[in-house]
Amino acid sequence: MSYCVALQLKSGIVFMADTLTNAGVDNISHYQKIHNWSKPNERQIFLLTAGNLATSQSVISLLSEEVDDDSVENILNIPSMFQVAKLVARILRQTISEMEGEGQEASSKFDVTMILGGQIVGGDMRLYMIYPEGNFIEVSEEQPFFQIGETKYGKPILVRAYDKMMSYEEAIKLLMVSFDSTIKANLSVGLPLDICVYEKDSFEVSFKERIDKDNQYFRKLSDLWATRLKDAVLDLPNFSLK
Repeated sequence: MSYCVALQLKSGIVFMADTLTNAGVDNISHYQKIHNWSKPNERQIFLLTAGNLATSQSVISLLSEEVDDDSVENILNIPSMFQVAKLVARILRQTISEMEGEGQEASSKFDVTMILGGQIVGGDMRLYMIYPEGNFIEVSEEQPFFQIGETKYGKPILVRAYDKMMSYEEAIKLLMVSFDSTIKANLSVGLPLDICVYEKDSFEVSFKERIDKDNQYFRKLSDLWATRLKDAVLDLPNFSLK
């Protein structure tokens, strides 16, 4: 399983994803789950994936192969992010359908959920969640971030602490706490973590970094969060048995 998040701020979008893939306790490996396509001064497009690795890789390969052929509609020549979302959704659904037709019984084995975000010149930033069925939804004021994969452990801190006016540094700190909570609760999510920041109207990757187990900031944040959380619980008034 995976854990991926895209957090939309007033100033841009912050993407974060783990890299762990787990097909059993004896089959653990690491793969990149944040993918990026770009044209200088024209577009930056990010795609995060959670689910079946073979399906994800097939979709990414198809999208990447088509960018070299200007005669077909592809992720680098479509005029709007909405059209990009439609293209990705169609390729995802087709890929899953083809795999289902090869004799496997459970379609869920091939399911992948994706987060698509970015900006194309002439339009605003857009952020979508794309489902394996081929439909998708867009981020809103009420739903300012998307999570895919193992979402339940890291969601509470995002719901309570998110503020669209927060800085990128504050947003990354918040996401790291969310990921730390998820890693502590679920063995199928783990370091390293990939971070990408897109600043509105920049049409470039503003920040990119991989956080591994030796990252001092993440280790300090994890330890401090555990201590502060325990202290906060102890500081609450006790329940009365009388």
